[in-house]
Amino acid sequence: MGKKKNYYITTAIVYASRKPHIGNDYEIILADSLARFKRLDGYRVRFQTGTDEHGLKIQNNALAAGLDPQTYVDELAKYIKETYDQLNISYDHFIRTTDESHVAAVGAIFSKLLKNNDIYLSKYDGWYSIREEAFIKEEDLIDGKTKEGEIPIWMSEESYFLNVKKYQARLLEYIKKHEDFIEPEVRKNEMINSFFNKPISDLSITRTKLNWGVKLPFDEKHTSYVWIDALSNYITGLGYHPQKPHQALMRDFWPANIQVIGKDILRFHTIYWPILLLALGLELPKKIFGHPWILMNNDKMSKSWGNVLYSRDLIKYFGVDSVRYYCLHEVPFKDDGNIGYELLMQRVNSDLTNTVGNLLNRTLGMIAKYQGGVVKKSNIKDPFTTLFNIKKECSNLLPTMRTFIDKADVAGSLECIIELARKGNKYIDLSAPWELFKKGNKKGLINHILNILTEVLRYVVVALQPFIPTSAAAMAQQLKLTKFDFASLKRFYSYDTKTFELGSPVFVRFEIKEVLKEIEVPLE
Repeated sequence: MGKKKNYYITTAIVYASRKPHIGNDYEIILADSLARFKRLDGYRVRFQTGTDEHGLKIQNNALAAGLDPQTYVDELAKYIKETYDQLNISYDHFIRTTDESHVAAVGAIFSKLLKNNDIYLSKYDGWYSIREEAFIKEEDLIDGKTKEGEIPIWMSEESYFLNVKKYQARLLEYIKKHEDFIEPEVRKNEMINSFFNKPISDLSITRTKLNWGVKLPFDEKHTSYVWIDALSNYITGLGYHPQKPHQALMRDFWPANIQVIGKDILRFHTIYWPILLLALGLELPKKIFGHPWILMNNDKMSKSWGNVLYSRDLIKYFGVDSVRYYCLHEVPFKDDGNIGYELLMQRVNSDLTNTVGNLLNRTLGMIAKYQGGVVKKSNIKDPFTTLFNIKKECSNLLPTMRTFIDKADVAGSLECIIELARKGNKYIDLSAPWELFKKGNKKGLINHILNILTEVLRYVVVALQPFIPTSAAAMAQQLKLTKFDFASLKRFYSYDTKTFELGSPVFVRFEIKEVLKEIEVPLE
């Protein structure tokens, strides 16, 4: 067996100012499905996430809560980890920007940038949004407020700046030569048209009026501002330190294969992050994927507006895999998705209960009724290939899914599986084993049909693992599967004789009115 290829995937680290909602958690669910897919596909995966724990907002929130900032972020980091555990997130490393190794590396990064004239000391005057942790241009204000409705404060202070202009042309050339660097393409075009067709201002990267953060080793009046500190996590989490030789993790996993981020922070990850890497003499990541949002009633979720749903509540009402499935299937590759209780139940009922679960229950029920629970390998030529070739559909499943996954189009990949399950149900309807059973002399053909169906289910179950791992494991147990990785899908007919037992339904239909009544939410 050859050496596994390395695959490094990261999410944006969560800003530890308040508890995240499902709109925030969508990103980690998306990245987790990609990481799980790659592991099953034979890759050595490093999946990193974490928390961004410095900044003025956290400093102020901690003060308002009567806590010191470290205690405040400790509690939030614990909450976020517990939520990820409930969401069945399989990260390999959870980094915190208060980690000693990260803080030391960030200080050394600033020193290297200063030595190479990539940062300089100047003064900044402008409107500052505490909520967004960013300066806001005058022309972007609407009636004196930000797009989020916040009244910014005027700030005037000494600051170190990242020399963006030094690298702008080089970065633009790189983006044009590497078509897959920013995806989806609509996001890349937005970045080029909005920012790269004019000079980009140098970025203010320190504060003198902020205490909670990384102090600059060469100028302790200044504290690192969020973006250099936060963005560096992707390499410090691999042990990067500019004054030390690269550790094995850095050598093996950098550059990242894909960095999953929200479209709202695309500018920071496709301008300032690559420029920081160029200044440090490091390779750029292979792909920055700016995912869309999950909306609530077609509006962006906002705690201040009160239109948020929390992952823990959704899991309590519907179960973790229903939440994972809905988020992954219903947020399109390019466009925003919408979430609601009724929408979630309708989708789960349609795809998981009525399609996948129905295929499992029908197949195992017929095996019990017509075969005494036993299915043998069949050598009969399938008589239904003139209608559609179910074996070919199975063999095409994984290659087709890979084309979607390579673009981070998880919804498209999932739909391939559901479509195969639909065709499995269609195969039952076309072959009609119950009619053959009535004839009394078709045992061989019935065995053949049920053998085909157990194989269809095997492909469906193995392929579903990255997305709904708990439910896939329950289905695999009922199908008596012993091999689960994608290599097990290389050939149809993986066994000679197998005994099955009809178990409890893996997917239970949601009775929408009853559930909504229990939650006390009106029909949408």
